Amino acid sequence: MKDQMHVNPWWAALTVWGVVNAVNVLQSAGFLSRVVTGSRAINHLLGFGVIALAIPAALAFVAFIRARAGWRQWIGPAVFLAFVAFMIVVEDIWRVEFRSPMRYDILVPYLVLFFGSILLMGLPMFRMNRRLWLVTVATTVLLLGSMVVAMYMGVG
Repeated sequence: MKDQMHVNPWWAALTVWGVVNAVNVLQSAGFLSRVVTGSRAINHLLGFGVIALAIPAALAFVAFIRARAGWRQWIGPAVFLAFVAFMIVVEDIWRVEFRSPMRYDILVPYLVLFFGSILLMGLPMFRMNRRLWLVTVATTVLLLGSMVVAMYMGVG
């Protein structure tokens, strides 16, 4: 925990940690809801929770910028905010179906932004607090596992 004092502000780092784990849990529940219901309806509702997480991510991003934190601190929330913006445009404004049939011109940037934000938000905790980072590893494994189950069941 000695390294945590080098992150300014520490509350912003904890906020980003909370955001990445909440995203992992919400999306895991979304994938598993697809398996149980055969529908994306619950997953879509959980997407509003992901959108709401943009607020604390934006607050942490601004705090890191104001504190002149290194790019490793602010890049994760920045990519997450880009993902949320892209998600809103594609799924709520344009209402484009890109998963089935696959539209790679949308699917690839969507997945790169989504998984990139998870990686970039979760990775800084490795140096700050190994126990908290391990929680992120566990929720990421849960996300990946639920995604594989949904894909196996044909609802991924």
